Amino acid sequence: MLFILKKTVGGLLMPLPFILLMMAIALVLLWMTRWQKTGKVFFSLSWLLLLLLSLQPVADNLLRPVESGYPTYQPQAHPPVKYVVVLGGGYTYNPDWAPSSNLISNSLPRVAEGIRIYRANPGSKIVFTGAQAMTNPVSSAAVAGKVAESLGVPESDIILLDKPRDTHQEAQQVKILAGDQPFVLVTSANHLPRALVFFRQAGLSPIPAPANQLAIDSPLNPWERALPQALFLSHSERAWYETLGSIWQWMTLPSSETKPVS
Repeated sequence: MLFILKKTVGGLLMPLPFILLMMAIALVLLWMTRWQKTGKVFFSLSWLLLLLLSLQPVADNLLRPVESGYPTYQPQAHPPVKYVVVLGGGYTYNPDWAPSSNLISNSLPRVAEGIRIYRANPGSKIVFTGAQAMTNPVSSAAVAGKVAESLGVPESDIILLDKPRDTHQEAQQVKILAGDQPFVLVTSANHLPRALVFFRQAGLSPIPAPANQLAIDSPLNPWERALPQALFLSHSERAWYETLGSIWQWMTLPSSETKPVS
């Protein structure tokens, strides 16, 4: 019940639902009350917020500090590892689709980066985490495993941890598998700082490997920077989601455990 409540409240606090709620309040004030000025203020603020969060300079400047803390994994910079752990993300399951189409949003880049690192560590196992969604008969871990198999990873080298429902539970399950030995931890760049807190708090030794970097530093066409786009609204959403997640983590873990480890 707490898990469902956390996801529901967190979802309502995301930029788009929150802005739509502000617009709904504005419409109620404008159409059903005498508080016309207040309604106009609410609507103007929600419109301006939607505009700003959909612009590339704003969205990526919000996201960049969240996801730029760790460099891309380079095999020559680290000793060989036995396990490459890829955290679960968004997914669905339709057996008629191409396997990779069942990995939504952040999940496919995580799996692709995990496979790259697995191949750079001969003899290693690739570990996929993630439980079943409430209405899905197949787990996130299993879907990622199917994608890895379709890309040439032997089934014998794939380990599925299909019970964890969030990052904290993923860390507990990996602890049972990996113990104290170092392993590579692959997740989205914006999720990595928060994930590392959970894994280090569990007494693990993860080597950070960011995937799915989103904030764009390379040159863009002028109109791509100037026009609002749903893509960049999603970047703002990721920045806000991880900020909320870090606040929740700070509230629920002892303060000493939420401090970054150098």
